[in-house]
Amino acid sequence: MLRVRYTAWDGTQDIRLSAEEVFGKLSEYLSFTDDVQQALDWLLHQGLDLGSVRVMGLDDFLEQLREAMRARYRDVNLRDAFDELRERLDSLLDLERDALENLVDQEKAAALRERLANLPARLSEALERLRDHPFEDPLAQEALEELLGELDDLRDLEDFQRRYGDLFHGPQSLSFPEAVELMREMERWRKLEESLLSGNVETVDLEALGALLGAEALRNFQLLKSMRMMLADAGYLTPREGKLKLSPKGVRTIGQLALRDIYQGLLKDRSGGHATDHRGTIQLRPEETRPYRFGDPLSLDLPRTMRNALRRGARIPLDLEPDDFEVHTADHTTTTSTVLLLDMSWSMSWEGRFAAAKKVALAMESLVRQRYPRDFFAIVGFFTRAIELKMRDLPEASWNMGDPFTNLQDGLRLAAELLARHPSNNQHIIVITDGQPTAYFQRGRLHCEWPLSFGGISMRAAQETLKEVERVTRRGIIINTFMLDDSPSLRAFVERMTRINKGRALYTRPDRLGQYLLVDYLAKKRKRV
Repeated sequence: MLRVRYTAWDGTQDIRLSAEEVFGKLSEYLSFTDDVQQALDWLLHQGLDLGSVRVMGLDDFLEQLREAMRARYRDVNLRDAFDELRERLDSLLDLERDALENLVDQEKAAALRERLANLPARLSEALERLRDHPFEDPLAQEALEELLGELDDLRDLEDFQRRYGDLFHGPQSLSFPEAVELMREMERWRKLEESLLSGNVETVDLEALGALLGAEALRNFQLLKSMRMMLADAGYLTPREGKLKLSPKGVRTIGQLALRDIYQGLLKDRSGGHATDHRGTIQLRPEETRPYRFGDPLSLDLPRTMRNALRRGARIPLDLEPDDFEVHTADHTTTTSTVLLLDMSWSMSWEGRFAAAKKVALAMESLVRQRYPRDFFAIVGFFTRAIELKMRDLPEASWNMGDPFTNLQDGLRLAAELLARHPSNNQHIIVITDGQPTAYFQRGRLHCEWPLSFGGISMRAAQETLKEVERVTRRGIIINTFMLDDSPSLRAFVERMTRINKGRALYTRPDRLGQYLLVDYLAKKRKRV
């Protein structure tokens, strides 16, 4: 049953934004942090630019607000703001002094005149001192009462001028009422600035925001404010332990988005080819054919085969020859067991390395789950020690500042254990790293050592890691290494690994890692025949 919901036009309907678009942008920020809340904060501050749709972020609102404040600084000054009150005070003091001249008790008059002469220079303090003055002139008393009615604004404006007066250097001098109005306006703007800086959209004064930046900006802000609720309502985020976390749907979607982004890059590149044996299932491609070669599966395209025979001049009944055979192009697919070793040491935080590596891990997990469900694929993160990363934890994983060493040996050990539980004729370990080992286990005890020099190598850690490479190699596991740094020490170490294991090593940039890795994985999966 089709249901249509009508709502009152409020001006926001001209901006159409879906939860899927918002979450797509959030997933980009999650590549750089292990905290969903921090990624949300970045999204709120940066806003959304989806080509046809631009939603202002908190930083945009801040810039517009600060430009309005700078305009005030350029246009007005506060130099004469107190002149009117000062003149009114001087006038009532003159009235009171004239009254004291006619006072019979001249001793009392002299004391009162001295009191008036020693009033504080600060206008608000002078009015406070006069509050309990025994006035002889009733008009002066009345004038003081009027001034005391301005006392609260006067105190606030004096403090405001002391703190910010030098900022206002424009040509227009403001009167006291105008200066008070400016002060209140600037106070609202500063509170608005604090709310925008904090990222707490719930505390933002919508009335002040609309009055300052206009109705369109207010509509943008309300849309920005709705993003968090939009993501929760769509099932991408869920509250857990007082914080927003990714839901299972959110985790799956991040993998799909990462795969989509990398595939878009693959369309621009030429795929590489790596030989595989011809075991496994065959997937025919009915739309593609080629001449038969000895040893091919006899998946004949009969119409094309018969046409070839007729072109050769054969008559009915057809006299077929091997050269007439046309077969369907096929893919030989094979199951594989793969463990991705993800370097999570501190240096991976540089140049966007970990963000790129995490995106590849998400994409590969999504690819295997969707297209090759019979394959085994696992992810192991290694820093000072190695841990298995489950898919639900991967989007919020990050490089480890607390354990900055690189224990590739433990990563290889754990990867080999996982592969032993999922035997296959094709077992692979993919290593993504930017540095040589600096930690290892020996007899169950963890050892960490810094390189001998900057850019140098940790000799003992390297030796123990190469021993683990030998153990992995004896189990028939191929190690392919993708290096995100081209330092001589890392290249030398990886070359020693490849000599032992006969795997491959490739230096690549973070922005190219996804294309290289997916091409490599797909090439192992199938070979066109």
